[in-house]
Amino acid sequence: MADSTEGDTDAQYLGLLVLALITLIPGLVIHLFIIRVNVTDWWKGRSVTPVDHVVTSLGISRMCIQCANILYFFIYPLFRQNLDLLVTLLIGLICDSLNYVNMWLTSLFSIVLCLKISNFHTRLFLYLRGMIVHRTVYLIGASVLLSAVNSLISLLLTVTKISSGGTYNTTMANPMTNCADSDYVYPVTIAVSFPLLFYCIFSVLLFTSLYHHTTKMKMSSNSSINLETYYSLMKFVSITFIYNTVYFICYISCILYYFVYCVNPDRLYIVLDFLTVLHSSYLIYKTAKLRSQMSKVLQNITDFLFLRKDTETRENIEVVDL
Repeated sequence: MADSTEGDTDAQYLGLLVLALITLIPGLVIHLFIIRVNVTDWWKGRSVTPVDHVVTSLGISRMCIQCANILYFFIYPLFRQNLDLLVTLLIGLICDSLNYVNMWLTSLFSIVLCLKISNFHTRLFLYLRGMIVHRTVYLIGASVLLSAVNSLISLLLTVTKISSGGTYNTTMANPMTNCADSDYVYPVTIAVSFPLLFYCIFSVLLFTSLYHHTTKMKMSSNSSINLETYYSLMKFVSITFIYNTVYFICYISCILYYFVYCVNPDRLYIVLDFLTVLHSSYLIYKTAKLRSQMSKVLQNITDFLFLRKDTETRENIEVVDL
């Protein structure tokens, strides 16, 4: 019976590893593509908008999250018994920080997009547009710093819990906390709620602005106005809102699942990685610059494959002639 159980565990581990790698490989390609296009534009002195800055930072954070999850769930368990408690806690700190960064950057993306596109004319809105849009790089840095602080608070709570007499089980799946440690769940929930709140507010504002604008244009006597661009933007905002909501729900579910069952839901974390890959792919599709560069890359790959096939065909014909 023990051998059968061990075999099932190994099979599940291998299956999870295969799923993670299937998500990791296209994810790294997509995220690296986004980073490369925007960094190349910046390097060549071309115009790089605040939205480009946020999208590039999102690509970097998501690529780091995928790599960290692979190390955390599949490489780290092999060496867990030989690692000190401090190293184990730092590994958890890094993984949590990366997830927080992704959430804050996604919210910042919504804020910058709303301030750039919306046509509100209130003093507060115009002030925020002038202040935030021109300080996007600083806000990206602030998002990273705030995420590190949030993770550090959880780490300090865990260390305090252990120092005050709590037991630490080194065989647990989650090295950050003692099993069902409520001191960890509360700061995580609060840290996740703030970026979600900002994202919802600015996404609703952007959608409302676009909706009212299209309504006025439809009522206008000028029938030659093309509304496809606005409808496309509204669709983009809606799909991105759905993605972000699902991502936050899945992440909170991961925390609550561990809190209830004392087991890390590895499959849910793989789902989170898959969601980031889907969203980055959608960003490429909806961003004209990225879509154009991707078309060129795909065209070059197609030309290379067909050229290679034609070359092999000619070589086979020559061999037959000989």
